[in-house]
Amino acid sequence: MNLLLDTHAFLWYFQGSDRLSPKAAEILENTSHNLYISIASLWELAIKLGLGKLSLQSSFHDLQAVLEQLLIKILPISFADTERYLNLPLHHRDPFDRILVAQAINNSLAIVSADVAFDAYPIQRVWE
Repeated sequence: MNLLLDTHAFLWYFQGSDRLSPKAAEILENTSHNLYISIASLWELAIKLGLGKLSLQSSFHDLQAVLEQLLIKILPISFADTERYLNLPLHHRDPFDRILVAQAINNSLAIVSADVAFDAYPIQRVWE
């Protein structure tokens, strides 16, 4: 299965939080799955860190090594993703999450997220 991690799902996985659902944890630990994180999620993390709304157990710089260690690939935003974003219905107001929806649709990815707002879109959400 090809999976795109929502920002909070990545953080909870990376930090070993019990907020990550058991099903999501099991799926993320299965090395047969291909894991991706959007560059938009990394941008979102950088913004929140810069505003002091988030803290990490390690430095932001160390995230690249963490991603490599966890076999999580960084998914760039393509022109086609921005075009898909432009045409998405406004079921979800968060621009970062809407980028994830566009990327999930264009790349045939399921999203690992606790956010039920994703269910309004023609994508698969993995959580419980």
